Amino acid sequence: MRRETLAALGLAALPLPGGGALASGGGAGAGEGLHLVSMDEVTVPIIDSDRVNGALTFKLVIDAGSQETATKVTGEMPVLRSATIAAGLEFARLNASALRAVDAQRLDHDLTAALKAAEPGLVRVLIVEVEARTG
Repeated sequence: MRRETLAALGLAALPLPGGGALASGGGAGAGEGLHLVSMDEVTVPIIDSDRVNGALTFKLVIDAGSQETATKVTGEMPVLRSATIAAGLEFARLNASALRAVDAQRLDHDLTAALKAAEPGLVRVLIVEVEARTG
């Protein structure tokens, strides 16, 4: 929005959420910085009974925790992607519908568990985009 529009709405003086703070990595080992590895978008079918009822699409970023694990995760990306697709298919089969919102918290839990089984050194999985659609 333009500044004049914000002023007209009386919002120009309000602080923005976060107050302009930048992510610091926080937690244990904050001095090391973040070690994030992105994964290409994943799309799995939503199957209801015996037919495809839609598609579940999501993008992930893996929090590796350390540079060593980030390097290992990058080298093992095909294995991690396979685990991600398997977990996504299972989630879509049991919990997804193109007609309701995706339970991103449950999806995050399932994907983190699956990827930690494949690579125990990673910290967590971050879902940056998720969508369920018909078609």
